[in-house]
Amino acid sequence: MSSLFPMFLKLDGRRCLVIGAGRIADGKAEGLLRAGATVTVIAPEANDKVHALAAAGRITWLEREVQPGDTAGYFLVVAGTNVAAVNRAVVDEARAADILVNAVDDPPYCDFYYGSIVERGHLQIAISTAGESPALAQRLRKEIDAQLPADVGDWLAQVGQLRREVIELEPEPNEDRKWILHKLAQRETCGKDDCPSRIIAREHAAEVAQK
Repeated sequence: MSSLFPMFLKLDGRRCLVIGAGRIADGKAEGLLRAGATVTVIAPEANDKVHALAAAGRITWLEREVQPGDTAGYFLVVAGTNVAAVNRAVVDEARAADILVNAVDDPPYCDFYYGSIVERGHLQIAISTAGESPALAQRLRKEIDAQLPADVGDWLAQVGQLRREVIELEPEPNEDRKWILHKLAQRETCGKDDCPSRIIAREHAAEVAQK
């Protein structure tokens, strides 16, 4: 098998379909919602979580069995029923239409895998074993999670704001801008006005203004 291509996918406003509404499928639906997707769930029955999402208007729930043609028009499909034959039929149909598809817990029938995620604000670290050992991915996630500072998401937000300020002052890429942006990514960045990286950013802004 070829190596996987790692990427982070923008799903804002994308139509995504989840087949199934049990314990496995509901987590996939929630993950797609967090990424901004427009989510439809097809299942004759649903657990309490899916009921609640549908009642709140966060997802569209079609209360029936999946039918041929249901995947048409979707950007991404997750087949998450507990019947392998149903999942594989969904995969075959989606692949025929070049739709990205994942059959939960069935690696050969997946165009993509769900990584084991460590998350702090906008920082995401995704771990994949290409379906070889999800248990190993989960173990590594726990180890990384334990080592990553709890406030790193807040720190990232500060770095992001400083980066936008620098780019606004100096929109054209150059070595000076590259240097300052790398300097701002050091751990001493913080929200305090006398933070070392903020001082560097202000000094850089003053130099740009004098040019």
